[in-house]
Amino acid sequence: MKEKDTIRTKSDVILIGAGIMSATLGVLLKELNPHLTITVLERLDAAARESSNAWNNAGTGHSAFCELNYTIENEDGSIQTKKALQIAESFEISKEFWAYLAGIKQIIDPEDFIHSIPHYSFVWGEENVRFLQKRYAALQQHELFRGLVYTEDKETISQWLPLVMKGRDPNELVAATKMDLGTDVNFGTLTRAMFRYLESFSDVHVHYFEDVKDLERSENGNWHLTSINLQTHEKEHHEAKFVFIGAGGGSLPLLEKSDIPEAEGFGGFPVSGQWLRCKNRNIIKEHFAKVYGKANVGSPPMSVPHLDTRIIEGKKELLFGPYAGFTTKFLKKGSYLDLVKSLEFDNIFPMLSAGMHNLPLTKYLISQALQSHEDRIEALKEYFPEVKSEDWELVVAGQRVQVIKKDEEEGGVLEFGTEVVSSKDGSLAALLGASPGASTSVAIMLEVLSDCFPDEMQTKQWKEKLKIMIPSFGESMKENPDLCSISRKRTEDLLGLQTLVT
Repeated sequence: MKEKDTIRTKSDVILIGAGIMSATLGVLLKELNPHLTITVLERLDAAARESSNAWNNAGTGHSAFCELNYTIENEDGSIQTKKALQIAESFEISKEFWAYLAGIKQIIDPEDFIHSIPHYSFVWGEENVRFLQKRYAALQQHELFRGLVYTEDKETISQWLPLVMKGRDPNELVAATKMDLGTDVNFGTLTRAMFRYLESFSDVHVHYFEDVKDLERSENGNWHLTSINLQTHEKEHHEAKFVFIGAGGGSLPLLEKSDIPEAEGFGGFPVSGQWLRCKNRNIIKEHFAKVYGKANVGSPPMSVPHLDTRIIEGKKELLFGPYAGFTTKFLKKGSYLDLVKSLEFDNIFPMLSAGMHNLPLTKYLISQALQSHEDRIEALKEYFPEVKSEDWELVVAGQRVQVIKKDEEEGGVLEFGTEVVSSKDGSLAALLGASPGASTSVAIMLEVLSDCFPDEMQTKQWKEKLKIMIPSFGESMKENPDLCSISRKRTEDLLGLQTLVT
């Protein structure tokens, strides 16, 4: 930084991006240490405009109740449950924190952002039915999945999912699982509520229209950030001891500019998302469920189709998708040059290698991008046999940037999940990746706290406060059924959610 440059903001913490991740980390830090000064830099005009926006994500409240891609079948026919259990527990941790925000802090009314909506898995064909049967048998042994119900009875499924069964071949073999504890979450509303709370503090400042262009270590050990104000077009400077890069698809380019060794070899593969949105209010009234199916053979995990009831701004909606497409943008409101600009000497080989090993994915994305409206309606017919094309319209969802990592054997591998990258000294952390993302935001931010604030995390003050905000902190719901049961009862009461009948 040149001597004539004026620092606009000096703070303990800078959060880049005003989405669910920055909001969660900001509130956690402010609750743990009320004296921290925090600056938030967001390039758009308000919080939750990108991936955290309700129309840009599935809002499922990913808890692995219905998402079949979290339980992969092994070669020997057994079912992997590790990822499903991890995600289910992470979502319970998120609910504990949200219950604290809603019930104790009264930062948000739970009716504004979370609703009980049953989660279903639905499959057809002998092989898929056998898979779902085995999945159910494996999961229902665990307390986190207590209440999961399985059936192959068509009459029962018709009562659960009338749109899905009406007009279907009566001879077709079908099966479904149901979990009444499922939820729909409006992450946009939740994010904005948390930022309103943060902005109520005099030492927390949220700056919109700030496009962060560069960051580097200063001689004093702090981070120096340079941004462009998109309204005045002036260059501005900011300084902080700790920086969190939570800019969604925009995190990778900024992480690369940090030059921390831990960032070497990371790349990103951008994928655009689209939904079919129902325009017929009568159809919307007939369906109250989140129905997830099985991805077609050879399709990537991101292609898992679902017919979703959503509650957005107090209004019931119905979506089907996602339909993917190839893009070079890292953000919905980003640049077509994002992918090219992310290429560096240390990640070119991993990215090319990952591309060579994922040619079917590229082919899939191109085919998705070339689909007509009728092609998309044909895909919907598998879940809604009596669908009418004129009742649905195509809407664009958020961008997802899948993580590409160095790999000694493969050269580079494509990851379908989230990845926290932290500097060795804990002064900087970045979040890369996509789903399940927002649903597991609290568990992910606890990981950031452990990586970047290890000494503070060992203090009595922080441990006691974390126990108040997240009662299961330091324990495992996967390994302690009683803890899981107690936690669920508490969060259901505070959030006004469906209670499991025993």
